Amino acid sequence: MQPDKHIHLIGICGTAMASLAGMLKESGVRVTGSDAAAYPPMSDFLAELHIPLSQPFAEANLNPRPDLVVIGNAISRGNVELEYTLDHRISFCSLPQILHDEFLCGKEVLVVAGTHGKTTTTSMLAWIFDVAGMQPSFLIGGIAENFGRSFQLGSGKYFILEGDEYDTAFFDKGPKFLHYFPDSVILTSVEFDHADIYKDLDAVETAFKRLVNLVPRRGRIVAFDEGEPLQRSLARAFCPVERYGASPDADWRITDLRLEPERTKWAVHYQGKHWADLEFPLAGEYNVWNATAAAALAAGCGIPKDQIATALQTFKSVKRRLEVRAQVDGITIIDDFAHHPTAIAVTLRALRARYPTARVWAILEPRSNTLRRNILQDDLAKSLALADEVVVASVFRSDAIPEAERMDLVGLAATVQKHGRRARIVPEADAIVAQVAPEMRSGDVVAILSNGGFGGIYEKLPERLKAIAAARSPNTSAKASAKA
Repeated sequence: MQPDKHIHLIGICGTAMASLAGMLKESGVRVTGSDAAAYPPMSDFLAELHIPLSQPFAEANLNPRPDLVVIGNAISRGNVELEYTLDHRISFCSLPQILHDEFLCGKEVLVVAGTHGKTTTTSMLAWIFDVAGMQPSFLIGGIAENFGRSFQLGSGKYFILEGDEYDTAFFDKGPKFLHYFPDSVILTSVEFDHADIYKDLDAVETAFKRLVNLVPRRGRIVAFDEGEPLQRSLARAFCPVERYGASPDADWRITDLRLEPERTKWAVHYQGKHWADLEFPLAGEYNVWNATAAAALAAGCGIPKDQIATALQTFKSVKRRLEVRAQVDGITIIDDFAHHPTAIAVTLRALRARYPTARVWAILEPRSNTLRRNILQDDLAKSLALADEVVVASVFRSDAIPEAERMDLVGLAATVQKHGRRARIVPEADAIVAQVAPEMRSGDVVAILSNGGFGGIYEKLPERLKAIAAARSPNTSAKASAKA
């Protein structure tokens, strides 16, 4: 990188784009960026890095003229900055392209891919390598709490990377992870997702088959041991494949799982022999799968199992993954990045295990490109019915989805109720807070499910609950302080 180079990022508040911005700045480059709207945690992250963020998009944000523009994959033709870049022939590229050219070359690249669990598994893997003194570089699609950031440029030989199957840029519709040329891969799951860019499950499988086809013979794939789509994706691997899971045939077999109120414990058997007893403070069986995958790949890279166990014991989690945002008057408010019915189901099951006596609320904003559509509507209803109380907001930017493809909220609520749970449609955050806050009681657990800002509900609901508690009894107002 030339230290006097100026790089501008259009769509800088995406998790990967913000991470790239930080990496570029640490490399000595002058970095600027712009976005339509910013919200935590990435807006706070950019502010901590002192990276200028312009809102909204405007031609003036490209003055003075940058040497290079990185165009986020959420940016489409018609964006004023993109049009200005094209009209004035400013050099541009995608995030995966600059990541490969400037940061991955010369590194041993470990990619974590799959429909679910990528961010948490990547964070676990990076923490294991860090605790083991391997000084890894990493880029994660979220804020890893052990590091307080989503990237690191280390001096070691490994670069640990979250591999996203979403498309690369407006000019490159292939999956981002195909640009990373991994040496080894963790593959957590293969399901239909990203309904805006993939026609069907076959198309999703094709993307993962291409990723598998990139792994060299000397490399390794660590893959979950369930799911026919995943099995088909692995069918033509040229490298060794090791499976993890609970089945007797798994290379890395999970046994003796104990989901305790404060801690989760399990044993791992490798190729039929006891390998290690592991534990961490996280909830949920799916996190045990994620941790076992990370442990398996780390062990294959030569990290001793005692260091792996120590790292997992101290692993904290990732922002917006079962994150406790507030505890108000005995009510626990959880923030979880919800993008798919399967992810919602495992989140709610994890909360049931961690809070077995609680009344569980699910408050959903259908915001991801999959949840905004009706293609998985019945699966979503089944997942939401794992909660006791269900509240669903309006479909985010519903006018951008053709009516025939759009989530039918009335139908969704009716299906949830057929599963024996009450479901309400409440259009926006303020109305949700006004309606549900008076109904909540001590011991409730509230899962707010969205992959966006959700109208500030994460702040508004705790404030309303504090006000209700204070009005009920001035003597209890102190108990109603949020522990955000």
